[in-house]
Amino acid sequence: MGFGRNSTSRSGDYLEGMINEYVGGKAKMKPQRSGSAKLVASLTCLQFFFAIYATFLLYYMSPTIDLRSKPDFTWATRIAQQWRHLMVTPHVLGRYQEASSLIREDIQAQPITPSEVCEHEKIDFMQKKSNDVQMIKLKTELYKEVLEFQSRSIGIETLAELMAMKSKWDLKGPNKPKITVILNHFKRKTLCAQIDSLLEQTLPFHHVWVLSFGSPNEVSLRRIVESYNNSRISFISSGYDFKYYGRFQMALQTEGDLVYIVDDDMIPGRKMLQILAHVAGTDKYKNSVLGSIGRILPFRQKDFTFPSYRKFRSKEAGLYLPDPAYDITVDKIVQVDFLSSSWFLSADLVKTLFIETPFTFATGEDLHLSYQLQKYRNAGSFVLPVDPNDKETWGDSEHRLAYVSETTVIFKDIVQVRDDQWWKALSTGYMTQWAAMYPQKIDALFYAHSLDEVKALAPLLDKFRSTVGKKAYVVVSGTNFCPCEDAATALNWPKTVCKERRFKIFDLAIGALSGISNSEVPLIHAVYSSMKGLIKIHNPSVVITVSDIDPNVKKALKMASEANSNATTLVLLPRKSVSKVLWMADLRSTALPNWNRMRISVNIITQNRAQSLTRLLKSLTDAYYLGDEVSITFNMDSKVDEATIRLVSSFEWPHGPKTLRRRIIQGGLIRAVSESWYPSSNDDFGLLLEDDIEVSPYYYLWIKYALLAYHYDPQVSLPELSSISLYTPRLVEVVKERPKWNATEFFKPIHPNTPYLHQLPCSWGAVFFPKHWREFYVYMNMRFTENAKENPVQIPRSRTNGWQASWKKFLIDMMYLRGYVSLYPNFPNQASFSTNHMEPGAHISAKDNVVRHDKHDFEVPLLKQDFRTLLPAMKLPPASKLPSLNLFNQPLSLKGLKAAGAKLGQDVLRCNNITEIVSVDHDTGLPHRCFKF
Repeated sequence: MGFGRNSTSRSGDYLEGMINEYVGGKAKMKPQRSGSAKLVASLTCLQFFFAIYATFLLYYMSPTIDLRSKPDFTWATRIAQQWRHLMVTPHVLGRYQEASSLIREDIQAQPITPSEVCEHEKIDFMQKKSNDVQMIKLKTELYKEVLEFQSRSIGIETLAELMAMKSKWDLKGPNKPKITVILNHFKRKTLCAQIDSLLEQTLPFHHVWVLSFGSPNEVSLRRIVESYNNSRISFISSGYDFKYYGRFQMALQTEGDLVYIVDDDMIPGRKMLQILAHVAGTDKYKNSVLGSIGRILPFRQKDFTFPSYRKFRSKEAGLYLPDPAYDITVDKIVQVDFLSSSWFLSADLVKTLFIETPFTFATGEDLHLSYQLQKYRNAGSFVLPVDPNDKETWGDSEHRLAYVSETTVIFKDIVQVRDDQWWKALSTGYMTQWAAMYPQKIDALFYAHSLDEVKALAPLLDKFRSTVGKKAYVVVSGTNFCPCEDAATALNWPKTVCKERRFKIFDLAIGALSGISNSEVPLIHAVYSSMKGLIKIHNPSVVITVSDIDPNVKKALKMASEANSNATTLVLLPRKSVSKVLWMADLRSTALPNWNRMRISVNIITQNRAQSLTRLLKSLTDAYYLGDEVSITFNMDSKVDEATIRLVSSFEWPHGPKTLRRRIIQGGLIRAVSESWYPSSNDDFGLLLEDDIEVSPYYYLWIKYALLAYHYDPQVSLPELSSISLYTPRLVEVVKERPKWNATEFFKPIHPNTPYLHQLPCSWGAVFFPKHWREFYVYMNMRFTENAKENPVQIPRSRTNGWQASWKKFLIDMMYLRGYVSLYPNFPNQASFSTNHMEPGAHISAKDNVVRHDKHDFEVPLLKQDFRTLLPAMKLPPASKLPSLNLFNQPLSLKGLKAAGAKLGQDVLRCNNITEIVSVDHDTGLPHRCFKF
């Protein structure tokens, strides 16, 4: 590659060598006195004369020499300039005809003007016009649809409105922008028309660079540039064809503020630079690439595939703007997916094109530029409006040039490559106009950076995709990290899914950016930028990946998820837990984003049963926690024994922080339990466990599933739910006779294993809700008495009325008065998520407790298998389908439960109407007012 006026020393060396040869040769000559000798001498002199003449002439006419820049040869320059006007007619024939050829070249080297060397494109056909009524209708309707959307979303302006906007560039003052115009030429004969137009611009350019890369017309293009004899216009050539990206590589070298890269089929109107510069200087469009021709990529078809952008008679194929064939003129600025034929942007934005390795260097630089600008600079691509009556405002005053045979987009193989390219962009996060106009909503987007991660996530991905009404796609890193075809094979999908233009699997081709780097920065950048776009397009409720994924990838996924304004949550699952949470696919998409909101703390009440505590701690440690942080707190009374202290002090809890609390004064069980936990927020849930409890490995999964289904789903209204029990009772404990009860048999007409709502709270393993626990604290403070007979609440026929030292008695009272319930599990053989081993303590075997306890009535088997398969239809039933029981295990609606509490009328506030119950301030737990239910 070289500039037209670059100089070398080769011609000078050649001239100096000829003079030395002549001087040396002359010294060896002997004088001749004969007539023949005189003739030889004359011919020798004539030969020398032509040799010197030819040397100067070649030196002066050399395309690589600028005589004005060679001070060492100013004498030769002056001679050559004088001799170029000298006409010599050779009279010597034969061996001296070479001198005659040099003279003819000198005649051709006379001063040239553009009119002598310019060539002009012949357009022997009129602008194509369609008479296809259906297509005209389809294209026009689609264009109107696009304009209406953009008018609502970003606002679109006419040319007059754009020119009235404030711009940073003072086009008439000293703050004029420096604009470098780059013209790329190969075969077309439009260079003179382009230069003439640029020289007449109302805003002068700073430089024009004419590029000729591998062009067969390099000589004529060079002569055209030289004929203008303008120092601001330079010719840059190379024997190698850098094709479509070469001009952008050259643009990196500009010292100007703005760059205008123009194809050889564009003849800009004389006001074009002024319009472009003004718009580029506005706050709204300063971070944009502007042009005169653009394309809106295809829309999704009814079969959920995307057609070719060159598909005819199809609305979904997108738009070409402007499109004279369908009488579509751009009269308002319109955002497009990519620009064609010309690009006007700040010099700083040009470098963005080269962040990623292009899909191909053979074509598609236009799409790649717009894609990279949006992906890494959040920059849009816009086609400027024109004044239809003023061709000076047009960027393509001879639009017919785009239809001649030199264009690349009419060849089938090129169209296929470009189709593959735009689909690749869309499937790696390119927010096209279709994506902006029709935002998608899916349930989950899975990300796998390696093939092992694909295999680990496969069961959950398959469950999402096989669940009716659910949508889930998978993203793989691609290239050498996790090739799409290998991922498809691991998922038992055909490899063709990697080629289909259909949403299913997305290959990010991370290696295009980070494959050759040992730095974590390109990896983070590549994953973040692509995933941010995909999340923005598809709006998944959750992004799911394995918890042990590369830390840099995890960081990128976290940033991408947080960047979405539509509540997308990153879910990091331990590999061994993936198959245990298939119930995720049964949750509503509105509940899934709350996956990480809840904070569940384990609160253990212990004193002197170290052996029992050891069993509980082992069961807690071995449970599935889905990678969640779960804190654990030990609450010890003042009389705690040494073995228990040593145990809790040395215990290592792998799932979160550990806290030890010990009372100074012995408080008893009622204080130990009620004061063991207090919520710090509305997302803080407390699991209360006495040390003789043991839990199932699936206990945490049950809690999380139930909270997401019945508490965190905004489409579910169940304010009565105050706790979630891990235990399934075998007795009706509030009745004096304590009859046996089997939930599986009781609910067989509905479903033997349906979960159910019960007005009885559970003290043998339950999670309590923050709002209701605050309420309970206030209630117990207002009602607590040492003498049970002084308690004003007397529930008819309830054994709880006489309970002396039970925190649970106060909770039962509150739940009865206000119609609250707890959720209970219900599985075969009354298997549960917790069991009570009935070991001696404050109640069991206590001296003042006359009730005899049969261990078989309280100790239940622990669930050791995935409970999902046991549920009705293998999922939690809708909240509206949950059966509810009153305190005495009798079926009663939630409204009926409230009516019973209102009828009793013994709450802390006296409500006058039997249809009213007490309402509380859930932030403080204080009673607020009576309200009708």
